[in-house]
Amino acid sequence: MRGRLHELNVESEALRGNPLGDPHVRPLWVYEPPGWHGGGPALYVIQGFTGQLDMWRARLPMRPSFLELLDAAEVPALVVLVDAWTSLGGSQFVDSPGTGRYHSYLVEEVVPFVDARFASNGLRGIAGKSSGGYGAALTALLRPDLFSGFASHAGGGLFEVSIRPFFPRAVRHLRDRYGGSVARFLAAQREGPALAHPDDVHVLLQYAFSAAYAADEDGTVHLPYDVATGRHRADVWERWLEWDTVYLAERRPEAVRELRAVYLDSGTRDEWYLDLVAEELRRVLLRAGAPDVHLELYDATHAGIEYRYPGGLRYLADRLRT
Repeated sequence: MRGRLHELNVESEALRGNPLGDPHVRPLWVYEPPGWHGGGPALYVIQGFTGQLDMWRARLPMRPSFLELLDAAEVPALVVLVDAWTSLGGSQFVDSPGTGRYHSYLVEEVVPFVDARFASNGLRGIAGKSSGGYGAALTALLRPDLFSGFASHAGGGLFEVSIRPFFPRAVRHLRDRYGGSVARFLAAQREGPALAHPDDVHVLLQYAFSAAYAADEDGTVHLPYDVATGRHRADVWERWLEWDTVYLAERRPEAVRELRAVYLDSGTRDEWYLDLVAEELRRVLLRAGAPDVHLELYDATHAGIEYRYPGGLRYLADRLRT
């Protein structure tokens, strides 16, 4: 590599004793581009659902890994690669009694850890793909005092468009293969092979989202529908919508106006309709007074878009200069 990759660990008090029993010591990678002297921002990169940090080294045939793309791009920024994986597949980067305190971990532990060890210009951005793109928007909207911009590649949100249409598929799959039991489904995934059926991902994703958005203080997780019929549960759905980034942006216009840069993109054939989500988020951000919002739609599905990530990072780096 032309740049330097620091492979570190963070011992997290926020994640210690988390409800899922997942590790509280987490890997953290920090990438310094060639000749880095701290003159640019720190850009945090978070992963999508099922993502683990070592996947950034993964390489598909004839495609460079993200680390190779990052090294070639020479983005003028410190790049911080954060692990927020859970045994359900993802944390959605929120504090939840169903998964753990992942928002606190990121903003109260990882950010100070990096600040104490690496030079930057004091500005920060956050980026990610899919659930990582959702988490980037969420984190920046909740803490614009820490993050001055975000890049969302095929990012989630607008749940009635991106995930609610798949609820009936999950209900049928639970009925036909697991007797309507989420517990049986989870046990089967842990016994393996996990996610062997195309509809397994819908059940897991919907349950993990519910664990993030709609868990009681004792950790009890509520799905936003009846598992036997799919009938909508409005009370649980409202708890989901509290964390929907489109509606969060509408409720927090003052946070939106603090953001110096927003980069959105998505493939026009995205299986989760995240191109529609990106357009709606763009409109909401502009109505709220965001000073800089960029949207690109391109011909692609949800997969194989890692080549887009350096462009989002460069967009943030160019605008988060002192």
